[in-house]
Amino acid sequence: MDLGQFFAFTAFDIIGEILFSSRFGFLASGKDLGNAVSNSRALMAYGSVMGFFRWVHVALLGNPLITWLSILPYGHLFDTTVRALDERIRDKRDDSRFDMVEHWFRAMEKHPDRLGLRDVYAMATGVVGGASDTISCVLQSFVYYMLRTPGAWERARREIDEAQETHGICKDKVITFADAQKLPYLQACLKEGLRVFCPASMTLARVARKGGETIGERHFPEGTILSIHPWVMHLSKEIWGPDAREFNPDRWLREDAASFEKWFMPGYNSCPGQHITRIEMSKIAATLVRDYDICQVNPGQDWKWEAYFSVLQHSWPCYIRARRETIG
Repeated sequence: MDLGQFFAFTAFDIIGEILFSSRFGFLASGKDLGNAVSNSRALMAYGSVMGFFRWVHVALLGNPLITWLSILPYGHLFDTTVRALDERIRDKRDDSRFDMVEHWFRAMEKHPDRLGLRDVYAMATGVVGGASDTISCVLQSFVYYMLRTPGAWERARREIDEAQETHGICKDKVITFADAQKLPYLQACLKEGLRVFCPASMTLARVARKGGETIGERHFPEGTILSIHPWVMHLSKEIWGPDAREFNPDRWLREDAASFEKWFMPGYNSCPGQHITRIEMSKIAATLVRDYDICQVNPGQDWKWEAYFSVLQHSWPCYIRARRETIG
């Protein structure tokens, strides 16, 4: 199995449910519909470069003719999203499910001077376009390093089994976010996977506030554009100690560990989808550990990856099978 593709399928279908109460159909078909997922690598490369050459983007994917002809790399995703929005506009009845699109439409009716129809379409397609890369990277990192750390998968599973027996939780078909939050070792493994292999490979800049900013012994005047690469921060031996490059979930079980959670970058320009990502990765990771055994087709084989705006891993196929004995 290509776990990266499976996680991307899952993320896209989930975001469809959250946006407009309908899946895109990746998991049901088991196929990369419209090559949307496979095209993401080329689109990531494109996006990480075209931000510096806007005039080229205007002539290519930013060209209205390209949009009108529906030949975008994410064609199936954008077409499905636009159709759902069009149908919601035509159907004036009260919606039985309060999804994100319904929330935006109600906000548009309440504040037409602040939110327009064009904004809703832009937000919806933007959310879809960035839906899969982060969660796919996070979950691949979680599985990859858990498989390479002796006893980690078994320890996380024991924690879930004990939670079922002792507290009566983690018994739903898909473990709930609330229950997954009560699994400290599993959460530590997710955090460590995010730390050692951060999904973001480009920085989101901040601007020094009024009066300037002092960092360490250096002062930056007001208005200075500042950023730090997350991999530099996450792999710093000054912060994490001599084992900074090693996968060690136990570091997150210390009392002071919460102060180091910076992977989504705080403040202005923080990741707008971080809350959805936290929910998805907790529920999926906990359910995988409880219900499935996973191993690499070629044990010990290193994965391959490319870094654009997000990091995209690939080429480490796995076997997956249902756990032979499940409690609950």
